[in-house]
Amino acid sequence: MAVPYSRTVIGSLPWYSVLIVAGILLAVCIASHEEKRIGLPRDTAIDLALVVVPCGIVGARAYYVAMSWQSFVADPLSVLYVWQGGLAIYGGVIGGALGAWIYARRRQLSFAAIADIIAPGLLLAQAVGRWGNYFNMEAYGPAISDPRLQCFPLAVLIPTAEGWVWHAATFFYESMWNLGGFIALWLLRKHQRQRGNVFAWYLVIYGSGRFIIEQLRQDSLMIGPLRASQYLSLLLCAGAALLLLRRSMRGRHLAFSALCVLLWISRWALMGRNGGYAFVLLAAGTLAVWLTRRCPRAHALLAAALVLDAAGLMMSMSGWPVSHELAAQIHTLLCSITLPMGLGALTCTQDQ
Repeated sequence: MAVPYSRTVIGSLPWYSVLIVAGILLAVCIASHEEKRIGLPRDTAIDLALVVVPCGIVGARAYYVAMSWQSFVADPLSVLYVWQGGLAIYGGVIGGALGAWIYARRRQLSFAAIADIIAPGLLLAQAVGRWGNYFNMEAYGPAISDPRLQCFPLAVLIPTAEGWVWHAATFFYESMWNLGGFIALWLLRKHQRQRGNVFAWYLVIYGSGRFIIEQLRQDSLMIGPLRASQYLSLLLCAGAALLLLRRSMRGRHLAFSALCVLLWISRWALMGRNGGYAFVLLAAGTLAVWLTRRCPRAHALLAAALVLDAAGLMMSMSGWPVSHELAAQIHTLLCSITLPMGLGALTCTQDQ
């Protein structure tokens, strides 16, 4: 399993394409289920797929090509070879969202409602599609030196000039994150009172995981010295979180809650700086406890988030009970998990 047995299923049919199509079909089925619950016209999901899927694929390829044009200069026709890999999910989300907006305008439907029926299935499709990176032997992380971590699915073997080298299986990390995100979004969706909230939660959940995972990847698309997807994740995650807060509260509580979320987000920049991280965690936790003081349900969720975060920090500082290398990765994972949990605690203080 550390090395895929083949890039193809049968003949020249690539696993990459099969998995993307499987993800799309799952997303359409879930959207069809959600259209009934929300009250959209029958077959909206199928009609929508005929627009969104082509727009998403074009957007995903265009984003990838724009960020790595030098790879296509020698053979411009290879821009069309999507079955060889090279689809950027954020480009797909942007292209698909544009297609959904056009469809909503033409059919005089709520774009926010359409985005909400797409979001859960989109996360599940991403969880499935990431396995295409496994078969293409791409989207992997740094070399793994600790022999205890040199096993699948924590790591995969990648061919290099020096031979086969173990690298972090970041495709697997993101696939599992997306699967967990899908479950969380599925549980959240019925408790959202305003259209567009489900999609906003998608941006928070996916963005918070992608920001951390992207910094581990060795093949990130770059804008100058910056990892494009990482900083786009940061912007979308922060924007969606502030939108959810704006919809759930007003006045002073909104201002303090926004400050709390921005403090939580700032932890990402403090990974490895344990003193600064601990100070920000303490400040954000104290503020959040005060903001949720009248909501026992929020307190329980917040307490769980703070315990997980503190555990990750202590593990990172001590390296116990695992190696420092693994402890650092676990801490980054917990940092991303606790952001949606903390936001959930703040937003559930009032009925959305």
